[in-house]
Amino acid sequence: MNIDQVLEYVEEQDVKFIRLSFCDVFGKQKNVSILPDELPKAFKEGISIDGSAIDGFMDEKNSDLFLYPDPDTCSILPWRSMEGAVIRMECQIKYPDETPFERDCRYILKKAIRKAKEKGITFVFGTEFEFYLFKLDENENNTYIPLDQGGYMDVSPEDKGEDVRREICFTLSDMGIQPEASHHEEGPGQNEIDFRYSTALRAADNAQTFKWVVKTISKSNGLYADFSPKPLKQEAGNGLHINISIESEDNKDYLDNVLAGLMNHLEEMTLFLNPDVSSYERIGKRKAPKYITWSAYNRTQAIRIPATKSKNIRLELRSPDPCCNPYLAFALIIYAGLDGIERNLKAPEEVNVNLYQAKDDITSQLKAIPDSIRKASNITRESEFIAEYIPEKIIEAYLK
Repeated sequence: MNIDQVLEYVEEQDVKFIRLSFCDVFGKQKNVSILPDELPKAFKEGISIDGSAIDGFMDEKNSDLFLYPDPDTCSILPWRSMEGAVIRMECQIKYPDETPFERDCRYILKKAIRKAKEKGITFVFGTEFEFYLFKLDENENNTYIPLDQGGYMDVSPEDKGEDVRREICFTLSDMGIQPEASHHEEGPGQNEIDFRYSTALRAADNAQTFKWVVKTISKSNGLYADFSPKPLKQEAGNGLHINISIESEDNKDYLDNVLAGLMNHLEEMTLFLNPDVSSYERIGKRKAPKYITWSAYNRTQAIRIPATKSKNIRLELRSPDPCCNPYLAFALIIYAGLDGIERNLKAPEEVNVNLYQAKDDITSQLKAIPDSIRKASNITRESEFIAEYIPEKIIEAYLK
């Protein structure tokens, strides 16, 4: 949609409430609601917010920021009444003089996309989110009691989450987001929903919307959706597997260069891909990778090349978890891939062994993913790559 189409839609569909969405530097979703009469002003002049109240944004001395809704992200909230409907739009964040706010994570991703486009490269992303469904207590708090005791791709009655997943998928579809597949995962009460490929910005927007929809639909079914990396210590952790394809205007195959760039910078990126203390309880356990290695098909690697019957070969980055900010994660992936292309980096030799069973003579030769947030923070602190592309104030927020 463009601005005129959104304004027309609001009038025709009797929209009564508009939510203007954005996120803080950690990817936590925020929003402000306005009435329809304020929407033309929002498009033209923006809606003021207090930047000092948002993690990683501003201090009290200079705190005014403005939200400008992006009409192309307009979608209805299907779980709200259609009488007096509610719509949502993602926003650009700007200073009072209308220059872009450099710590707007959506803007950071846009810059990465623009740099890639200038070089004739387009990165395309697909995501695979894992999450647990837990029962709520009488006060609607998480009990950490799984909805079921099902296992990988089980069916009903062992899988008690299929109706919830179906409702989530229908809701996403109504919002213009197309899930590709859903199933029960390995852990009790654990689920996975995968998405079709999208452009980087749309994939990041969809990832933000997805978590919101899952939490909302789960709550309406008396459940708590938990995206934390390791909610049950003895069970599989929640991963966010990011699938990456590369399209080039010169029709050259840059997959090996991008793979090499990712491997070269993965250690430095880890703090942004795994930003929570509990992220490191997952790393190296139950199919979560421990080493910065790659292989075709092999699920013990940080990066694998999944089997496919199409011509579109993709990379699957398996180390991130759902706590990451998708805008920052995708931006860093793009920059790492571009570095691999620009410097014509070559990926190291494939390590096609089961790294959970490999002996020391193999693993001692491999670089490990940082196994604590302290180690990841120390590496990020010294990284010139991160300092070049992530604003200093955001880095400081992650290092706290």
